[in-house]
Amino acid sequence: MGLSDIFARIVAAVGEVAIYLRHGKDGPKVQAFGNTPAIPPAKPQGIPTLKMPTAKGWAEDETPVAAPGLKVNAFARGLKHPRWIHVLPNGDVLTAEALSTPGGIKSVFDYAQYTTMKRAGAVGESANRITLLRDADGDGVAETRDVFLGGQNQPFGMALLGDIFYVGNTDGVVAFPYKTGETRIDAAGKKLNDLKPGGHWTRSLLASPDGKKLYIGVGSLSNIGDEGMEAEEGRAAIHELDVETGITRIFASGLRNPVGTAWEPTTGTLWTVVNERDGLGDETPPDYLTSVQDGGFYGWPYCYWGQIVDDRVPQDPAMVAKAIKPDFALGGHTASLGLCWMPAGTLPGFPDGMVIGQHGSWNRSKLSGYRVVFVPFENGRPAGPARDILTGFLSEDEKESHGRPVGVAIGPDGSLLVADDVGDVIWRVTGK
Repeated sequence: MGLSDIFARIVAAVGEVAIYLRHGKDGPKVQAFGNTPAIPPAKPQGIPTLKMPTAKGWAEDETPVAAPGLKVNAFARGLKHPRWIHVLPNGDVLTAEALSTPGGIKSVFDYAQYTTMKRAGAVGESANRITLLRDADGDGVAETRDVFLGGQNQPFGMALLGDIFYVGNTDGVVAFPYKTGETRIDAAGKKLNDLKPGGHWTRSLLASPDGKKLYIGVGSLSNIGDEGMEAEEGRAAIHELDVETGITRIFASGLRNPVGTAWEPTTGTLWTVVNERDGLGDETPPDYLTSVQDGGFYGWPYCYWGQIVDDRVPQDPAMVAKAIKPDFALGGHTASLGLCWMPAGTLPGFPDGMVIGQHGSWNRSKLSGYRVVFVPFENGRPAGPARDILTGFLSEDEKESHGRPVGVAIGPDGSLLVADDVGDVIWRVTGK
């Protein structure tokens, strides 16, 4: 046994003891979900919880479990860590294949986190490409695939405006010329802005309804500004990029890791899902779904869920006072990443609402997430409890995960598509 193995076992053992002392073997009983969640008091952790299942993948005949009245099939298998989905107007489906890459290991916890993530399939060599999937015969399975765009830098978000295709790389947005129906882009791209890489590396993109602007999700570098707020400048925010002038501004801030974004069509309001901070307990604070106000501040790192102060952070009372309370809690550490609007009737029995891909926790005693959920909307607001669409990604004993859902999108045939980055699959959900 090498020194690194011994080191990892020591860290794991200490972590398991800490988990038991904080919550007991079964963890908290109720997740913080909904408009008015019950959020337990913060319990700062000297030893942060580390718990994550081993990546297993799916056998050829295995699928997630669809909710009653729904069915699921593999639209495409054998991808390399597909994270995000974009559907082109001609029906071609694009998926960004990218992965977290090893960063600097500066502490015992950094090492423990790296080994945990590696075992779970969450860190490694990134494919750095966008793949085009085409279902020409309409049978719900893509029979062809092509490398649409290679050589990118951890690509994630995608958008098409006219004949320009935009990619959200971790270090900035890049624009490429595009012709309808082409299966590969060989032209050089034009970088439109610079974004700080590292930390929360994903850069989601969402076009404005009028096609004049792009909204970019940029997560924080650290958990709670651990390297100082200067290092966090321009991060933990949604940026607005004017595609004609190239001018970028901060649209909303204090959002620790805003990933998926979507428009609510009846009000024209921008919504996002946000991953909250670690180290305060299994349900404290919850990840959330929220409307996004122009110029709004949502608390990070000073406070959470409105004005609940995080005492670990040097405080700024003026920032705490103006923090906006989120709209809908999604449970602690669910890693809610994917987001799309789903019109009523897309899936039988489902009204208007938002679909959310919950990638799943790695930092709580009782694992959470590892599912695709739906939040119903009425009059432009969340209305009613969340419902499951897909489950079965996680084994009952929490030791293995077949997959982890991320990006969600409405497919060209009106189905729901789900990117599963550990299972290396794009799933397709329809009515029975």
